[in-house]
Amino acid sequence: MEWHLALLGLAVLAGAVVQSVIGFGMSVVAAPFVVLVAPELMPVALLLPSVTLPVLQLTHGVRDLAWRALGWALVARLLLTPLGVVAVAWLSPRAIAAFVGMLVLVTVALSVRTVELRPTRVNAVLAGAISGVSGTAAAIGGPFLALVLQHEPPERVRATLAAFFLLGSGLALAGLAVGGEVDGHRLTYGLVWAPFALGGYALAAPVRARVDPARFRRYVLGFCVVASLVVIGRAALA
Repeated sequence: MEWHLALLGLAVLAGAVVQSVIGFGMSVVAAPFVVLVAPELMPVALLLPSVTLPVLQLTHGVRDLAWRALGWALVARLLLTPLGVVAVAWLSPRAIAAFVGMLVLVTVALSVRTVELRPTRVNAVLAGAISGVSGTAAAIGGPFLALVLQHEPPERVRATLAAFFLLGSGLALAGLAVGGEVDGHRLTYGLVWAPFALGGYALAAPVRARVDPARFRRYVLGFCVVASLVVIGRAALA
């Protein structure tokens, strides 16, 4: 168990650094390692640090929240979380990962080529609904709302996503607990990884201070593409 904790904890730390800079990415970075080393821990163990990191992020960014987009996204996520629980119970990890990955790629392509995504009510609802399924089933729900917020200032993106992860991951954990997917083994790993997530936030401080707002959208879009490729890769590993 010890080497599992060290390896996977470092993956969570690296993902937390990314998320602390652009607003999301901890699960995107860490999930492939969890799937490879201990797939039985997904998604519960990874959802626990997904709750703890946003608490620290919000201590510095509550005033920057995009309240309207956040509210609509959370309502939609709440309504679709039960579908994510069903997906965990009935679908294979390969099917879930492939679906999420392809959906992110399509969304990025539409955003770059044909659709100017903005934080409207409809877009926020769609992002929240998709995240209700993907965030619960695969612990990856950030790319969709990040795409909706891509034109916002970096501080607003990070703060809004942090609040979305805090409440959304809490909903996902509650739903999985009701569905019988939460046990002591998964909880132990998740609790041990939580300090790694907080350490990643501290390490990212110098980078956060140097983020160029003009380039921030490219960072978000680029990492969304990385996210899609990672989760598709997870399908091959499942």
